[in-house]
Amino acid sequence: MEIQNAFGRLSSWEAAPLRSSPPSFSEKTPQESNAVAADAEANEVPSSHGRNSEHDLVILADANSFFASCERVFDPSLADKPVVVLSNNDGCIVARSAQAKRMVPEGVPWFQVKEQARQHGIIARSSNYELYGSLSQRMMHVMNTYFQHQEVYSIDECFLHSRKPLPEVIPLCKEMRSAVLQGVGIPVSVGIAPTKTLAKITNHWAKKRDLYDGVCAWEDFDENEQDHLLAHIPIDEVWGVGRRLTKKLLAMGIVTAKDLRDANPTVIRRRFSVLLQRTVLELRGIPCIDDDSNALNGFRKQQILCSRMFSNPLTGVDKVQQALSVYLQNACRRLRRQGCLASTVGIFCSVSPYSRRLGEFSLPLTSTHLETPTDNPLILMKAIRTHLLDGINPTTRYIRAGVILSDLEKSDSYHTLEGFEAQRDEKHIGRILDTATARFGQYSLGIGYGGIRGTGRRDHETGAEWSMRREMLSPRCTTRWDEMAVVKA
Repeated sequence: MEIQNAFGRLSSWEAAPLRSSPPSFSEKTPQESNAVAADAEANEVPSSHGRNSEHDLVILADANSFFASCERVFDPSLADKPVVVLSNNDGCIVARSAQAKRMVPEGVPWFQVKEQARQHGIIARSSNYELYGSLSQRMMHVMNTYFQHQEVYSIDECFLHSRKPLPEVIPLCKEMRSAVLQGVGIPVSVGIAPTKTLAKITNHWAKKRDLYDGVCAWEDFDENEQDHLLAHIPIDEVWGVGRRLTKKLLAMGIVTAKDLRDANPTVIRRRFSVLLQRTVLELRGIPCIDDDSNALNGFRKQQILCSRMFSNPLTGVDKVQQALSVYLQNACRRLRRQGCLASTVGIFCSVSPYSRRLGEFSLPLTSTHLETPTDNPLILMKAIRTHLLDGINPTTRYIRAGVILSDLEKSDSYHTLEGFEAQRDEKHIGRILDTATARFGQYSLGIGYGGIRGTGRRDHETGAEWSMRREMLSPRCTTRWDEMAVVKA
């Protein structure tokens, strides 16, 4: 029996039911709803300005099974084989190749299916973040040479925009797709549509159907085919519709993307939010979603969190402090990258649910507010050591810890009275840490416990007993000299 049967049916668009009539929630005809949508767009929902006009084409380029495809770039033996990539500490399956998707579901703990997976020839790899990030940058650079305006939405997908006519855009997208495959080794699917939401749908369709050769345009379908396609998409697979919204929409008879498109956008906004109203209009071909210029750099407006699970439970204040020092160093790197200052620093430590039965308890988020905001890692680390470590129980076995920087301010716009200036990193300690990391590797230099080169240290970790477990890590061929691929004639 296939592993898939043991874990239940996997959802697919083809299995979604068709509806012969619009949902009862929509009280207007499509013509009336379109009129409402136009009015909503003009008076309530601002469209994207400039690039996403009615004459623009939105192009979504999305890598196919990105993590698994990255593993195949420097290991040709994995071609056409089922490959899965595991989460931190080799915990759960977070990515699958097309072959593996037919055998195992995503999110299942690896230890539960390890034996059955090996019987089916499934090959597992630990998460190789350095390799994935490097290949992502190369892939995005290649695509940016074909379309100048690029919005990097995630590590494996980006939105591109073009004002050229569709007959010119399609060949250009096919050429771009071939260039990425030849130059980087990553297969990419491309969806072209007048809005981002429709581009998402079209991109997914391009992956499902080989006849499009990886490039599919919304305008390739006539009106009846568009209705048929939207009617086959479950509401929970529409971009921007989360789990909570799905339950409420299903209760109202909105089962598919077509049902949501035909719903009254004004009522949708009143009962839900302007964001879901924009999704309704986007499904009708009206661009409403602006670009997120901060997606590439991972900009955080409210707080910056750095947290990891330990490979083994930690006991003792010194060991937990060691991990917190490393996490703070990573959080400060993000803080500097987005040019911000932090006024509050907090820590938390978690225990296993099984440990609670033995009387061990987690340390909830404990924070301290600084007198003035800062980006100096030494000041932030001193605040943790002075005010926050008292809450750590020296006998408790912690399995996770984290550092949170909050109350963020933009550094270049923070001005106050004399005597209350921000404690800026004027000695550029953070920049020195970044330079050392870039030249000598992670953890070659750090804040206090943050620079660890203990006995048994591996190149990709600190050598501490809490280091992340990655027993099936593939070589980082693009970022490590000693792990570069060797070609033999």
